[in-house]
Order: sequence, then C-alpha cells, then structure tokens
Amino acid sequence: MVTFQDWENVLEVTRENAGRLGVLDRSRFVPGSFFDVQLDTGFDVVLLPNFLHHFDFPTNLTLLKKVRMSLSSAGRVAIIEFVPNEDRVSPPDGALFAMRMLGTTPSGDAYTLQEIDAMLREAGFGPSQVHSLAPAPQQLIIASPW
Repeated sequence: MVTFQDWENVLEVTRENAGRLGVLDRSRFVPGSFFDVQLDTGFDVVLLPNFLHHFDFPTNLTLLKKVRMSLSSAGRVAIIEFVPNEDRVSPPDGALFAMRMLGTTPSGDAYTLQEIDAMLREAGFGPSQVHSLAPAPQQLIIASPW
C-alpha cells in the first residue's frame, strides 16, 4: 500500500496517474496540509521531495519529528533537495535556488548538507547518507530514526 499525502488538487492528478498505472487499488490518498493531517504509523519510507526548502529550520524540525513518529522501527526518510555547498555560493544551481527561496517564500531556504543533517539529528534521526542524482542538480538524503 502506498499513501499519498498532498493538497486535494495535486491528489486528483495522482489518482489519475495511479489509475493509469493500475495501482489505484493499492493507493490511499490523504488530502490537506502535512502539518494538519493525522498520519498513520509503521511506514517503511516517507518521501519528502523538494519540500524542506519551503520552510524555516524550526518548521522543518516539527515536520521531521512528525515523519519520525510515522516510521516503522526500520523505516527511512528520503529527502530530495537542491543543496548548496557550505560556502552557499556553489554549485550554481544550489546557490541560485537559495536566492529563489529568499525572494519567493516567507522563510524558505536551500539548506546545506550540514544544516539538513542538523535538522535530522535534532528530530531523532541517525547519520544521513547522501547520494547524487546527477545529472539532476538535487541530492538524495536518506536517514533512519535512532
């Protein structure tokens, strides 16, 4: 079973795609804000693709604690983000994305790996593993609860 959680208008497209792929009967849909919906527990994986950059550190910490509580003991969180280097000006894609978040969100940012790892650890996760998604400019960060 796969649970999809997003705004209703996004889930409409997700339902269409799940139907076209023949997996609608194995799909569950939870509409609404991630911060407001009640999540089940025991998930093997929670995917957070291009999500953390919309929010500030404290909001992400709340979000990641909620994710940790929803995972099984062997579960993982998988985060996909634009990640600038510690100098915050390279690589160009990460730096430009940080500028975009500064100008288009109330408190978003493109977080460095050190910042994402700090969020994860404070939320109760162990060390993260980082994987390149080249040629895409984002990175995949995977972590498990302690």
